[in-house]
Amino acid sequence: MPESWQNWAGNVESEPQRIERPRNEDELVAVVKDAWRAGLGVRVVGTGHSFVPIVATDGCLISLDGDAGFEAFDREALTATVRAGTKLTDVGAPLLENGMALRNMGDIDVQSVAGALGTGTHGTGRTLRNLSSSVAGLRLIDARGERIECSADEEPRIFEMARVSLGVLGVVSAVRLQLAPAYRLHERVWQEDCETCLATLDEKIEKNRHYEFFWYPGPDRCEQKAINPTARDPHPDVEGERIDWSYRILPSVRTLKFFEMEYSVPAESGLECFREIRDMLREKHPEVVWPVEYRTLAADDIPLSTAYQRETVTISVHRDGRKPYADVMNDAEAVFRNFAGRPHWGKLHSRTHAELRVLYPRFDEFCSLRRELDPKGVFLNPFLRSLFEES
Repeated sequence: MPESWQNWAGNVESEPQRIERPRNEDELVAVVKDAWRAGLGVRVVGTGHSFVPIVATDGCLISLDGDAGFEAFDREALTATVRAGTKLTDVGAPLLENGMALRNMGDIDVQSVAGALGTGTHGTGRTLRNLSSSVAGLRLIDARGERIECSADEEPRIFEMARVSLGVLGVVSAVRLQLAPAYRLHERVWQEDCETCLATLDEKIEKNRHYEFFWYPGPDRCEQKAINPTARDPHPDVEGERIDWSYRILPSVRTLKFFEMEYSVPAESGLECFREIRDMLREKHPEVVWPVEYRTLAADDIPLSTAYQRETVTISVHRDGRKPYADVMNDAEAVFRNFAGRPHWGKLHSRTHAELRVLYPRFDEFCSLRRELDPKGVFLNPFLRSLFEES
């Protein structure tokens, strides 16, 4: 009997013929080869935090939870090699022990390393790129079970594309990350009414390493967060402020389930786009009480990154995980479309292959490489075919 699988939010389900849990890379290679021979599709699951059916399959679902941890640390080069199934929450402490830290993190840290990288997970900060931009090398298992070592010097074409690839080029088994010396951060959180917050938005983005706000529709107020490096020692929390090592400050705890749509828009359009989202929610969906998140992201050179070749603002719309979400998200997406928005790969969206070709200058090049590496479409499912194959 097939085992059932469900994502974290509960809106995606599938019944794979097999769920495999390899304990090391040799076992992973054997699983992929066996699926190839059996004609089964292959998808890899981390913590299931994507809201779209990236992982869903009726073939072979692979969990890398049993193949986690670090392979190597290089303090001189400020790099570390970590296995793909490692959860981000388990990365910070070992890096600190070796005097290093991730350059930036997203606002949650429960994802697997490979899942976070594959979907272009990011934090906030106008000078800071997404997590995938820290990848200095990776090991890929292709559709036939062959290992491919990738970096800027070795298989550079594959490396360039594989840093954000939704797992359609192969299974990422290990990643070498370029890191920063360990650092402490000072976080300050405060609230203002929305218009007061927006009046000094550019200045706050400019002056802080990390800045973001959450707009709450009901009271029309913004909870703001500014985070900056500090040499001060960690100390017990005081109201509205914290000081600690970076990996303890950057992520937030999310205990309630929700649905989310996030779009990346050109930085110069961020405020205008937010205002339209705000107006839309107040006029059409006054029942929505979950906040809208506003963050910044530096341009990068990864072809499927939502910040590819453009300074970016990301805007996230949330809905209570117990409530219907389709109408709200459809109306939000209509706004994002008007601003050349690129959808977060792991969050709710309805973009098509034809639309993505317009949004990403090198999309056809990526699709061509995908066909070369996986001509049978082993790493596709119906949802991914709608993104990467012409209808």
